[in-house]
Amino acid sequence: MDKLIYTVMTGAERSFHAQQVHANNLANADTTGFRADYEVAGTQVVPGYGYDSRHQSTGATDVVSQRAGTVRETGRDLDIAVLGQGLIAVADGEGEAYTRAGAMLVDEEGNLSINGRAVLGDGGPVVLPPFRAVSVAVDGTLSILPEDGTEMQEVDRLKLVDAEQPLTKTTSGLLVARDGNALPASETVRVRSGALETSNVRAVEEMVAVMDISRQFEIQMKLYQAADSMADAGNRLVRG
Repeated sequence: MDKLIYTVMTGAERSFHAQQVHANNLANADTTGFRADYEVAGTQVVPGYGYDSRHQSTGATDVVSQRAGTVRETGRDLDIAVLGQGLIAVADGEGEAYTRAGAMLVDEEGNLSINGRAVLGDGGPVVLPPFRAVSVAVDGTLSILPEDGTEMQEVDRLKLVDAEQPLTKTTSGLLVARDGNALPASETVRVRSGALETSNVRAVEEMVAVMDISRQFEIQMKLYQAADSMADAGNRLVRG
């Protein structure tokens, strides 16, 4: 019974954790540039006194789906969709993180941002001079039409990185390398101006996964009841 109770308890906990992962994916099905999380299960030996046969289930959510989302046209100059596996670099505290969300905003001082975080360029956070028009080239080069000018001028270039290596998410939902190091800028990543990439979550797959996990949880609860009955029967035998 010792082994069974640990198996059932940790299995139920993993199912509950998996439900949270898939529920979060479904909640972000319409979030621009969102990358779905995978729920990965494993096992580990239970530490402390007891039989060596005691193992418990463990779960992790640091596996991110790299599947591309659908690109939709917006016609807005500061909207960009990253093609392939590239990412846009943004400031995150003292370092940097990465995102696929390409809806950029510019404030009164010319600071370019995505979801409140400064967009990074060749020399750090991008600051645009006063302009009448702005454009983003396929390689991330930013050009503006000055307020007193008649020709477009290049002012900076977005830092675009290649995301071929495994990534994980921060608590704020941004992507970072697993080793915590900043990724180098890539010369091959391309963007599409006037468009945004939708979430890569597939709602039907997530809903099916939720129903499957619910059934697993029900089975684990029945096993838990069976383990309790076995323990009670054992206690009666001991008492004579």
